[in-house]
Amino acid sequence: MPIEVQSVIAVGLGALVGALAPAAGEQMKVLGEIFLNLVQVVVLPLVFPLIVLGIARMESVKKVGRIAGKAILYFEIVTTIILLVAVVLAKFTGIGEGAPVDRADAEGLDGLSRGIDFHQLILHAVPKNIFAAFGEGNLLGAIVFALLVGVAMAAIGEKAAPFASLLESVASVMFKVVGYVIRVAPLGVLGFISYDVAHYGFGNLRSLAGFIATVYAGLAIVLGVLFPLIAAIYRIRYFELLKSIADLAGIAFVTRSSEAVLAPLMGRLEALGISRSTTSFVVPLGYSFNTDGTVLYEAAALVFLANAYGTDTSLPALLLMVGVLMILSKGIAGVASGSIVVLIAAGNSIGLPPEGIALLLGVDFIVDMARTGVNVIGNSLAAAVVDRSEKRREEKHGPRTAATAAAAQDAAGPEPQFSRTFQQDNAP
Repeated sequence: MPIEVQSVIAVGLGALVGALAPAAGEQMKVLGEIFLNLVQVVVLPLVFPLIVLGIARMESVKKVGRIAGKAILYFEIVTTIILLVAVVLAKFTGIGEGAPVDRADAEGLDGLSRGIDFHQLILHAVPKNIFAAFGEGNLLGAIVFALLVGVAMAAIGEKAAPFASLLESVASVMFKVVGYVIRVAPLGVLGFISYDVAHYGFGNLRSLAGFIATVYAGLAIVLGVLFPLIAAIYRIRYFELLKSIADLAGIAFVTRSSEAVLAPLMGRLEALGISRSTTSFVVPLGYSFNTDGTVLYEAAALVFLANAYGTDTSLPALLLMVGVLMILSKGIAGVASGSIVVLIAAGNSIGLPPEGIALLLGVDFIVDMARTGVNVIGNSLAAAVVDRSEKRREEKHGPRTAATAAAAQDAAGPEPQFSRTFQQDNAP
């Protein structure tokens, strides 16, 4: 039975268990946690060698910087546009007016109201112990260290060949492990859906239906208008891309975890013709800096709270919201309950009490599913855009000389076939 069908069945069974036997539904969360643990234990051992090898195979450090610059610029432009779309949509619909914020229970915000410590965020990206970073699942720190290792391997040339071969073997094994993990994804889906329905119920849906509908409408605009427009500008076959990764976006949707599909996503993008160097660098970087669905949710939530409390929602105030979120939403993927922390910090900066955010926690799982799925699609498109930009540049300036290409290939070692094998053997 295809894994997509298994996941749909798991959603239905989970909803039934959660609704009819809430006590059992809450206990089944362990299935979802086991699945996520299996995913997280393999993410860094796979992502690290892929990034190192991808950077080591680039012709120069200049190209690494160019790709990083393009990716960051793309992330900033696209997320800013999405923030503006969300603010305009939320303002137009008037969500939050008359919301019962006085009944919000702020107990769930305990420990989160301290805001964001930018000093710690910077240190998070530059860990003092790479093994501790791996143990903590610090993806951003691993990316920075992998960047340094990849540049060093490119610099020393042939001496790095044995290490490159070792990393290729590690990546091959990890891809195989990911294939095994993805096959048990429906059990994780069953566990999470059972828990969500049992624990949260649907009591807050009526009062917050407008907020949920606005967020989903905004995400639909991003998926159906903004992303196709970007793809058309760069002549990317957007719907072919979407079709190829739809099942992975679906798994991210129901598990509410982008990391659950990070490894197979990179293999899937490479199968579409996107270069390994670009994919292995841009996609993990995007998990920290290109959370398209999350920034839309955060902007809509701030307007919701501003309307609920009757505070200023004039154009200058809305632009201030966008500016604050542009700064706070970057690089918080490593922060626990990152989106809630950003909302609290942004709300404090524009004079909104944090207690109102507690009202949104009861329906957070519903919007979290959609924004996580959009994050996966947005990062896939980002990799395709950066890769197409690089290919256009190569077409304009001409291919590398045969001697340069041969030297780069000798330094990097033989091209591994693990991604193709993964696609054939383990694609869900």
